[in-house]
Parts: sequence; structure tokens; C-alpha cells
Amino acid sequence: MKVVIATGGTGGHIYPALSLADELRKQCDAKILFIGSSTRMESKEIPNKGYDFIGLDVIGTNGGLLTKIKSILLLQRARKKCIGILKDYNPDIVIGFGNYISVPVILAAKKLKIKTMIHEQNSIAGKANKLLSKYVDAIVGSYDENLEQFDSSKTRILGNPRATEAASIKKDESLYDKLELDKNKLLVIIVMGSLGSSSVNKILEEYCTLNDKLDYQVLLVTGKNQYNDFRFKGNDYIKVVPYIDGVKTMVLADLIVMRSGATTCAEVSALGKASITIPSPYVPNNHQYINAKSLEKVNATKVILESELSANLLNETINDIIFNEKLRKEMMNNAFKVGRINASNDIINWIKELIL
Repeated sequence: MKVVIATGGTGGHIYPALSLADELRKQCDAKILFIGSSTRMESKEIPNKGYDFIGLDVIGTNGGLLTKIKSILLLQRARKKCIGILKDYNPDIVIGFGNYISVPVILAAKKLKIKTMIHEQNSIAGKANKLLSKYVDAIVGSYDENLEQFDSSKTRILGNPRATEAASIKKDESLYDKLELDKNKLLVIIVMGSLGSSSVNKILEEYCTLNDKLDYQVLLVTGKNQYNDFRFKGNDYIKVVPYIDGVKTMVLADLIVMRSGATTCAEVSALGKASITIPSPYVPNNHQYINAKSLEKVNATKVILESELSANLLNETINDIIFNEKLRKEMMNNAFKVGRINASNDIINWIKELIL
């Protein structure tokens, strides 16, 4: 099997694509070529994972009239380049994971009558996937809401490949010592993404001073860019760190306070973790809020809007969940039920249906 995957821009598009690629290699011995932007994070991240990568010179359409015109011209040029790439590579299927980088690749595949699939990670479809949905053979959604946004006759809700990878991670007991944590105490992890959030961190600084003593422990992740400016440096109950090793550390948690990006929601659900979500209000279509509400609807998370967030409210919400074992376990079970840990397998089975 030969597969071309188009992805890029942010980790929310890139890491699910890499997770699926890993499973395609493992299960099908697939040969995989990635196509992305030549200037964004995928140009380094994907080759570092051992995959072949071709970069395109493209930009998004956000901006003024001149930016939009330049974007359209670059996308047209990229489509012509992709036709040549696909003719040479001759893949069985081309898969797009959202972002404008998918547009020229999928349209080139359509021109060459190659089977096509797109994957939508969020509860609200992005512009690129909305456009491409008219042309592709198959659409994979991560949320039930996606069925209302795409042609249901060619859409299946199979989940995010990151869920499959997250579910395979086993608890590493050595991390307790490395992070100076007590494995016999309940653990709350607070993480607002790899870069952190300056606005939320100001509230977290106040939260850290509310309790002289805690009957649980907190691992607070400031984000790499925010650590030096974070005024509270920790105590016996609260450990403050700039970053964590993602899922490998989240496995240890009894409760996670987090943003609600698509990948984070998929990972935390697959791990079966209770959570408090603080959706970022700075994302397109308010999709983090919709992602979070989808989890809250099944009692897998408690949503706090950033505009309503305070140190006292966060403290009360954490205490309400962490000290109520029945509620916490109910939230954990509900999260796991929507985790779709077989996402990669189900997507691969559909790929086989399409190309055989």
C-alpha cells in the first residue's frame, strides 16, 4: 500500500496524521509520503519521525486582499506541483488532515482519479475540509456533530488516531520520582498547552496561594514560554514545571485541567480521565468550546469559560471532583466511552475498503 498524507500548520493536524501513519506502517507495511508547508513545523517534525516529506510554498487565505490573491496563486501553483508528485509516486490513496495545505494535494488527487479521504479533528469543520468535502470519496469525523456538516452518505464518525496511540501508553512508575510526586496521593495536572496561556497563568498564580495545605497534589504546567515569568515556584503540594511529556505524564493524573483542542480531548478521553476544560476563546469558530461541550454533554468534563474563570471557582471545581470519588469515576468511565480507542484501526479498515 502506498499512501500520501497532507497535513500541517499545527500539532492538532500533524500529530493525528503521524499516529495514523505509524499504524499504517505497522499493520500494512505501507509506504508513506507526507506533503506539507516548506516553512512550518511539519517541515522538521515529520522528517524527524522518519517519514519522507515534500514541502510546498503556500500560505493561508487569512488577511487582506493582497494576501488572499497571493494565497490563491500559490495554491494553484502548488496544485500543479502536486499533480507531478502524485504521478511519480502513484499512491493508492491520498489523505488530508485539514489546514489549507490539504487543498492542492487533494484537488490534484481528484484530477488524477486517485482515491481521497479527509479527516476532521474538531467538532466544527475547518474551511479547508468544508471545501474539500465536495470532492473526496470519504470523510472521517471525530465528533457526532460532523455528520451534520458533511454529506452523511460518505461520512463515518471514527475518531482521532491520537486516541489509539494514547490508549496504548502504559503508566511509567519512574515518572513519580522524576517529577517528585507521591504515587499514593491523588494527582491533579493543570496544563494549558505546550506554550501555556499568559491570561490563565495569572489566575493560576492566585490559585496556588489559596490553600496552605492540600490533601492532593498538583502538577502545574506553565508552558515553555511562560515558566520564567510565573511568580509561584511551588511548594510541598504544588509542583510547577515548564512542560511535561504529554500523554506519558497525563496517564498518572486523577483529574486534568486543560484546554480543549481536538488532540487533547481525544487523548484524555482515550485515557479515561476526568477533566475540567477551559476552552481557548482565541481559536477559529470557537471550536474548542464546542469540543468541550461535547464532552460535558456526556458528563466527562466540567467546562469553565475563560471569561468566567477565577482562582476561587477553579479551586471549588477541582475540590468538587477530586474529593467525590463516585463522580470522578463516573466522569472517567464516560470519557473512556467516547474515547474511540480503535480510531486508527477503523480508519485503516475503511481505507482498505476504498482501494480494494
